[in-house]
Amino acid sequence: QVQLVESGGGLVQAGGSLRLSCAASGIIIRLNAMGWYRQAPGKQRELVASITSGDITNYADSVKGRFTISRDNGKNTVYLQMASLKPEDTAVYYCNARRPVVDPGRDYWGQGTQVTVSS
Repeated sequence: QVQLVESGGGLVQAGGSLRLSCAASGIIIRLNAMGWYRQAPGKQRELVASITSGDITNYADSVKGRFTISRDNGKNTVYLQMASLKPEDTAVYYCNARRPVVDPGRDYWGQGTQVTVSS
């Protein structure tokens, strides 16, 4: 089955950087759509960044120019490089995978990793 394991979260001061990792199994990430979402307390989960099998990336307006999504196909791992972090980036970050050909409409999620940005 598909498993997504996030790591790399933590506490960082405003202006700092973090890199999140999502190690995937049961899915070949280069053939499918991968993304990062986040959910802050009291708010809905929102898309942060995504990357398609064709390497098309998409970013939330709030993170454009600061965050970069990438993947290492050899390690079957997706990354989210976060720079110039702001307190409003504080949230639980979730890795997401979709297999539009194998099981369209289904979302797979990791357990989440906490990112806290102090002012």
